[in-house]
Amino acid sequence: MFNTTFKIVYFVLFMVISTVRKYFTSKQAKKGMAKDKRTGLDIFFLVINGIGMVIPLIYVFTSKLDFANYYLPDWVGWLGVLIILDAAWLLLLSHRDLGRHWTVTVGLREGHSLITTGIYKYLRHPMYAAHLVWAIGQILILHNWIAGYSFIVTMLPFYFYRSRKEEEMLIEEFGDEYLEYKQKTGALFPKF
Repeated sequence: MFNTTFKIVYFVLFMVISTVRKYFTSKQAKKGMAKDKRTGLDIFFLVINGIGMVIPLIYVFTSKLDFANYYLPDWVGWLGVLIILDAAWLLLLSHRDLGRHWTVTVGLREGHSLITTGIYKYLRHPMYAAHLVWAIGQILILHNWIAGYSFIVTMLPFYFYRSRKEEEMLIEEFGDEYLEYKQKTGALFPKF
């Protein structure tokens, strides 16, 4: 089952991040959607992204992927732990600041407003930034060519697809207000 410290630590971090997401997902489950822009491609990318998150669990709980292991010093793994803790913090801030406006798929809630405060003052896509940070941390914790890289390989296409769709929807909904906001803020990294 668990055969390394980093597998155990990764699983604990995975559960922390999953708990944050589950908490905010359950709060939004019954809120109405004003616009649902979900497509088959959107669902496809969600599923692929989910697979990229599950592959490390296969690695954690079995030895099936151990053939793809490689060696890195332990300090690299501990750096990955710190990075994933940062990702969990960023995800928590993102959900807290977006509040009732968060949706699993591309869409707008009833009475949706443009959020430009909190973490959204600096980043337009802090949840995707959190996922990118998590993916980088995962590479550093799980020294395995398949499990370590699975999330970044699935997350990046998901991000490029979803962020474009979301921005199109927000421009359509908020027009110049969103375009002005876009000029002031970075997508995944703050503008200085």
